[in-house]
Amino acid sequence: MLTGTGLAASSGLNAWVPLLALGLLARYTNLVTLPQDWSWLTNGWVLGVLVALLVLELVADKVPVLDSINDIVYTVVRPATGGIAFGAGSSTAATTDAGTEGGSWVPIAVGAVLALIVHLLKALVRPVLNAMTAGVGAPFVSTAEDVTSVTMSLAAILLPVLVLFFLVGLCLFFWWALRRRARRRAARRHGYAGPVGGPG
Repeated sequence: MLTGTGLAASSGLNAWVPLLALGLLARYTNLVTLPQDWSWLTNGWVLGVLVALLVLELVADKVPVLDSINDIVYTVVRPATGGIAFGAGSSTAATTDAGTEGGSWVPIAVGAVLALIVHLLKALVRPVLNAMTAGVGAPFVSTAEDVTSVTMSLAAILLPVLVLFFLVGLCLFFWWALRRRARRRAARRHGYAGPVGGPG
């Protein structure tokens, strides 16, 4: 469950990193053995397409305004990849540890919901960070998200207990950013209300 949760949350930040991590580690190392249901992730053509899609997302997500459009488009994509990542990751762990089979729709649904939650929080927070830095911070914030996605994906596969620390960190960061967003909105409202409420 921790493996699937970490991969799904990672998909909410970057749609393709978790799938690439699973596919590459399963294809080129002995660290991951995917069940038959998910062995297509190791296919060379699939990995090539995932790399191309990753490059497109990496570029689009680092340009102010375009990153917000990208988030709108990926409202469907990230939950879908999060469901696949959770299903593949959790069934891989289950196959290794308990000998059970994967492929159930329940893990896929859970992963899709987790990825959607992280994605929506990311989409709400990004405009705030862009506004705070006049757009200059967009590539840096995006890079930080990518690094977090890669690190959390690898941790979810190799040392799943670390996922708990990543989730706590993400929750604290989103809480801080959303509070900043609320304060900025409140400040704008007070700024506009001032002249209207004045004497005269």
